[in-house]
Amino acid sequence: MQKDHIYADPLGHIQDFRFDSAVVDVFPDMIQRSVPGYQTIIQTIGKLTSRFQQANSNYYDLGCSLGAATLAMRRQITEPDCQVIGVDNSAAMVERCTSHLQAFRSDVPASIVLADIRDVPMENAAVVVSNFTLQFLAKEDRARLIERIYTALKPGGIFVLSEKIIETDETTHELLIDLHHDFKRANGYSELEISQKRTALENVMRPDSLAEHKERLSTAGFEHISLWFQCFNFCSMVAIKAGPEL
Repeated sequence: MQKDHIYADPLGHIQDFRFDSAVVDVFPDMIQRSVPGYQTIIQTIGKLTSRFQQANSNYYDLGCSLGAATLAMRRQITEPDCQVIGVDNSAAMVERCTSHLQAFRSDVPASIVLADIRDVPMENAAVVVSNFTLQFLAKEDRARLIERIYTALKPGGIFVLSEKIIETDETTHELLIDLHHDFKRANGYSELEISQKRTALENVMRPDSLAEHKERLSTAGFEHISLWFQCFNFCSMVAIKAGPEL
């Protein structure tokens, strides 16, 4: 695994963060050292897929990056006539993810699509996953995407939404940020790296509060919504589309 040293040296001008080839090369290391509980989230996506899978269904990984959630879903699908569809708007990510998937044999078809998740068609879905992706969209586009996901899901289908969140209380908000920075320091990031990456993300990542997420999910039509994981200011939610069996 190639180590993340993208922000290790002082940069005269810090560009907005992009999922380009430089990030792709170090992404596994970056995500493990930056997102607390990432492996727990990926493993649980697999377990949720196993529990909520339906035959003759699609499984979407929106903002799939290198396909961790795509693979977690595909490993757990045992129902017939299913396929996993990963979507990402980074050509470098799509190329690397496609190559990565080919290294794992499976009877479940999986394809990686280069597209904007706001535009990609979705239908007949049993599981939809958005792992730390919504936060990079313009805020005005988020509700519409959630509505499209709800419509695409079959009754009894689920949406797993993982995001970095903000606290509405300023004191606890700063506390969670400090704890996250401590986490990154413990994983070997320097003060310079932490500071420069934070600057790079300022204009491209705009997190919501947990209340905003829940309200958006509820407004879209989801009746069963739960925060199942949180560590510092990172969380994952599950929203279930009601069906006769629920």
